[in-house]
Amino acid sequence: MKRSDNKSHCPINFSLETFGDTWSLLIVRDIVYFGKKTYGEFMESEEGISSNILASRLLLLEQKGILVKKPHESDKRKEVYFLSEKGLDVIPILLEMAGWGAKHDPETDAPQDWISIVNADRAKIIGLIRETVQDGGSIFTGPNSVISKLALI
Repeated sequence: MKRSDNKSHCPINFSLETFGDTWSLLIVRDIVYFGKKTYGEFMESEEGISSNILASRLLLLEQKGILVKKPHESDKRKEVYFLSEKGLDVIPILLEMAGWGAKHDPETDAPQDWISIVNADRAKIIGLIRETVQDGGSIFTGPNSVISKLALI
C-alpha cells in the first residue's frame, strides 16, 4: 500500500513524519506522564505551545491514529483526547527518550528514583504504564497513577 503523504517508506522517516516536530511528542507525554486530556490542559504545559499549533497537532495526531477524540462526559462543549492502541505503543519510546534526556541533561527535572525504577524492570513498568493510561490514569498524577500503584507493590 503506497503512502502518498510520506517522503519515503523508511520506518525512521515514517516516525519522523508522525512525531517530527517539537509538540507532538510533548502532547503524548502530557497524556502519559501527567494525565492531561483536554485542549485547555495541554495549553497549560510549561513549554508554552500556541493555540493554533496545539489545534494543528491534535488534529494531526488524531488523523495519524495516535489520538482518539471523544466528547467530555460532563461538559459537552469540551472534547477529551485519549491514546489509541497505536498511541499506547509510543510509551516505550517516551521512556527511552526520558532516560536519555535525564542522563545527558545536567539540569534535568527527572526524578532519579523514577529513572532507576524504569531501568530496573523496563518491561514490567511499560506494562503498568500502558494499563494505567488505558484506564485514564497517568504516571505521576491522580489517585490511580503509576507512582501510587508502585507504592502499593
